[in-house]
Amino acid sequence: MGQLTRVSRFAGKTFAFWVLLIGIIAFIIPESFTWISPYINSLLGVIMFGMGMTLTPQDFKAVARQPKSVLVGVAAQFTVMPLIAFGLAKLFQLPPELAVGVILVGCCPGGTASNVITYLAKGNTALSVAVTSVSTLLAPVLTPALIFVFASQWLNVSFTSMFISVLQVVLVPVVLGIAVRSLLKEKVEQAIPVMPLVSVVAIVAIVGAVVGGNKEQIISTGLLVFSIVILHNGLGLLIGFLLAKGMKLDLSSQKAVSIEVGMQNSGLGAALAIAHFNPAAAVPSAIFSLWHNVSGPILATIWNRKSK
Repeated sequence: MGQLTRVSRFAGKTFAFWVLLIGIIAFIIPESFTWISPYINSLLGVIMFGMGMTLTPQDFKAVARQPKSVLVGVAAQFTVMPLIAFGLAKLFQLPPELAVGVILVGCCPGGTASNVITYLAKGNTALSVAVTSVSTLLAPVLTPALIFVFASQWLNVSFTSMFISVLQVVLVPVVLGIAVRSLLKEKVEQAIPVMPLVSVVAIVAIVGAVVGGNKEQIISTGLLVFSIVILHNGLGLLIGFLLAKGMKLDLSSQKAVSIEVGMQNSGLGAALAIAHFNPAAAVPSAIFSLWHNVSGPILATIWNRKSK
């Protein structure tokens, strides 16, 4: 178990490298990863189950200890990114599939990687975990509702079917993870150090499947989508930080809110795109997954050095 834990830590620290590497390989040899596409929902469920296993009552007590900060973070999560996504889709006059894909990313809850990045940035990690947990629990209702509001003008959106999808791949696995931890505390404690490895494998597999399955779409629109993803992520980080500052949160909490807003659960975006829209709509999620795992560590390094 010790060796596996070390491998897991290494995988977690070099996460961005593996996402980038698998993305490149999938682009060059797409058939190596296209077979994974039918299992994207299952892989996302594994990631969310792992997240549930890492949650403790202490994480939820953080909501009660700093309700204002959590409210600011969750409210920013579900307003800033969807609005930026809608604005970018309009500004760049994106075709329907890409417009919906960008909006899908914007309407998803925060990604679990945000907690690690907040820790590395010397931000308020307890707040980051609390915001991720609350936004994930609210996602079955808010994510489909926001997609319906912002994306309906491009493609038909079914709130009910997306609600069921998010319930199945997000809420149910998270609740099961929490239940397993409460029933098998000691065994789960031993397994938790290995969870980063499981998450990294699952996420890079999802990225590989989406990139491999949409190679032609990426060739034709990759530069445009990449530019939009950089803007989406960068504006999210900046506006999240400024909102937290405007609400007079302390610096460590400003960092946490910024990272929570800017880093999305892009795996969920890809799963929803493939299940409910055109596979091409998953391209922004795949590129977002590549990019925010590069921009996040860079920002964390800058903030960490400034703290020192």
